[in-house]
Amino acid sequence: MLRKFLNSLADIVYPKTCLVCKRQLKALTCVDNLVCMQCWAKIKRNPPPFCHCCGRHLEKPLKNICPACVRKQLHFDRAFSPCVYEGVLKELIHTFKYQGKDYLGPTLTRLMTEFIEEYDLPMDLLDLVIPIPLHKTRLREREFNQAQILSNHIARKFDKKVLHEALRRLRLTKTQTELEIGERLLNVKASFTATKKEDIEGKNILLVDDVLTTGATCSEAAYALKEAGANIVFVLTLAN
Repeated sequence: MLRKFLNSLADIVYPKTCLVCKRQLKALTCVDNLVCMQCWAKIKRNPPPFCHCCGRHLEKPLKNICPACVRKQLHFDRAFSPCVYEGVLKELIHTFKYQGKDYLGPTLTRLMTEFIEEYDLPMDLLDLVIPIPLHKTRLREREFNQAQILSNHIARKFDKKVLHEALRRLRLTKTQTELEIGERLLNVKASFTATKKEDIEGKNILLVDDVLTTGATCSEAAYALKEAGANIVFVLTLAN
């Protein structure tokens, strides 16, 4: 709590600067008084056609699935991401998660909600929004769950119910970014359990996180939801 208070105090005392390039912000040329328009325009978007599994842009759209996903068994039905995890957005996500700037949530969620509307994602078919949970140890360190913040804003925008405690992490895993691709699935294997099976059974679910890389984390979470009786599990992340 003290860290969040000090961060907020610093934002009040010092002139507003872009969180990316650090130049002073001008009200008419910035996004939410946080990011200048020049930096915002550099966020790389995911254009169609999309892989029907991981949601990445298909470079050679001869099939509807990318070569990486052909070799995987992922338990979610489909994933979507509006942006590519690089450059400006990668820096903003790191600032959001690791520097206590939870107020970036509405700004980053805007990328997701605009993507939903632009590509007409089937929100009417979905019953619940569920965030990927943090382990209680990591939640104490970070003081908030970034996926929960994103979920709250998405649910409010599309009038959906959020189940914050529908999933629980059973153990503290290594951060996926520290691992090789082949190690990530083993790292999160059987690391989630569904805690509200009566609310999940027969439901179509939107599972929300900040980043999808190999898909291992979201796949294991989706497996736990489907074991609890979930019908369809779609994944939405900020970037992949």
